[in-house]
Amino acid sequence: MSNFFAMAGRMRLINRWSLMQNASQENIAEHSHSVAVIAHALCVIGNKKFGKSYNAERCALLALYHDTTEVITGDMPTPVKYYNDDIKNAYKSIENAAGSRLLDMLPEEFKDEYSPLFNKEPADEELWKIVKAADKIDALIKCINETRLGNKEFEKALEAQKQIIADIDMDEVRYFEKEFLPAYYLTLDEHTKR
Repeated sequence: MSNFFAMAGRMRLINRWSLMQNASQENIAEHSHSVAVIAHALCVIGNKKFGKSYNAERCALLALYHDTTEVITGDMPTPVKYYNDDIKNAYKSIENAAGSRLLDMLPEEFKDEYSPLFNKEPADEELWKIVKAADKIDALIKCINETRLGNKEFEKALEAQKQIIADIDMDEVRYFEKEFLPAYYLTLDEHTKR
């Protein structure tokens, strides 16, 4: 019996932004789906607009699994996770152990297929950068949504996330920011009026 997929299914039980009052709760399954959609879009943008040759489908897969270890570790709030190098390195070690534990839940014949989702391989380095950028964009979108709902708790986080996105030196991110991000500020009526 393998527990791997049952454990991965528990992603929907792990809430994000636990130190903040949320107008709308978000779990890591929802977050991972959003990151996968955005990562795929960034790859398509890179390929179509900037002459890149990203494997968009692989990038989306990496994004779907990027937070799976949190079914074991829980979601460590960013201010805690990155407080100092000691905590950051210790948490990275815990994440690696959690990834190994999850992989050990798979039948031996499947481990090589899933290992790159937990153990970053050099061949996927560019794609992991895309996933990280998509993760940051999704955090910005969460802050936009919360502040649109009148949640003042996310005002400073919104400004911080805007700066994080501005600091990402990727053409794909600039394009997404210009062409797609403004729509997240619109209401449903504004979206459907066009």
